[in-house]
Amino acid sequence: MSKILVTGGLGFIGSHTVVELIKDNFEVVIVDNLANSNVKTLEKLEKITGSKIPFHKLDVASPETAKIFLEHEIDGIIHFAGLKAVGESVDLPLKYYHNNLLSTINLLELSERFGVDKFIFSSSATVYGDGVSPLRETDALLPTTNPYGETKLMGERIITDYAKNKPNFAAALLRYFNPIGAHESGLIGEVPNGKPNNLMPFITQVAAKKRDKLSIFGNDYDTTDGTGVRDYIHVVDLALGHIAALKNLKPGVNIYNLGTGQGVSVLELVNAFMSVNKIDIPYEIVPRRAGDIAVCYASTAKATQELNFKTKKSTEDMVRDAWNFEKNLS
Repeated sequence: MSKILVTGGLGFIGSHTVVELIKDNFEVVIVDNLANSNVKTLEKLEKITGSKIPFHKLDVASPETAKIFLEHEIDGIIHFAGLKAVGESVDLPLKYYHNNLLSTINLLELSERFGVDKFIFSSSATVYGDGVSPLRETDALLPTTNPYGETKLMGERIITDYAKNKPNFAAALLRYFNPIGAHESGLIGEVPNGKPNNLMPFITQVAAKKRDKLSIFGNDYDTTDGTGVRDYIHVVDLALGHIAALKNLKPGVNIYNLGTGQGVSVLELVNAFMSVNKIDIPYEIVPRRAGDIAVCYASTAKATQELNFKTKKSTEDMVRDAWNFEKNLS
């Protein structure tokens, strides 16, 4: 049984991946500094999995992270920990460069020191910049449109350079599209600290009457209805993509898109939420956000071919599960 260190393991994507790892008989150790997560999630993970999960409250950019490797025999790392709000990164670029790059460098140094040769990196479709969809792993990595994307691109390059002189080191760079939804239990989901930066928690908070209305950033994009088009993937499908990558790791650096391969506009997602959950979502159109692009969706052929990975959950599942989770919070 392999023991996997999950950084940011109490966050939205990390927590769902912890569940799927344990279901697949991996041992898990979580490290999280709780910057955008809650320690109460640990109790919920243990309830879902029926397992006691070791947890360390630490910033993985800190040298103290070494104590985890001294205490546990880590076989692999899944690195989620990082700041992730596109808009905030435009306002606070140094905060993003400092956190996201130093954490990755520190983990690679610890990998070298303790002989860990499996590394999965939480990357992003933002590394493609304003590329032409469907985006393929072989596409040029255009200048990204925001500092968050730059940190992901630099993280990929750091890992790639590290791997060049390490013949046994196996890394997967997983370029996420737009994860939404929640675990079917309704116990874990997306709970941003403060004002949401992502669309779905904003929608669910409006549905729960925690907010008066939804702001849609721009309706003048060159899309069917003028709103931005994204590739929304159910967070459980995304978690399963990490399991597929871990089980199929090959030496060197392996890059995969994780998405559905289908573009859905903001208005289409809002309308699906209203239709499935029978709830009205008042919204207003506001100016575009800095750093946003019009259309972004994945080519999923490589993940299908090499990892045998295909998403199973529909847009309807995503909006239903997200609302089920929000209702449990309310």
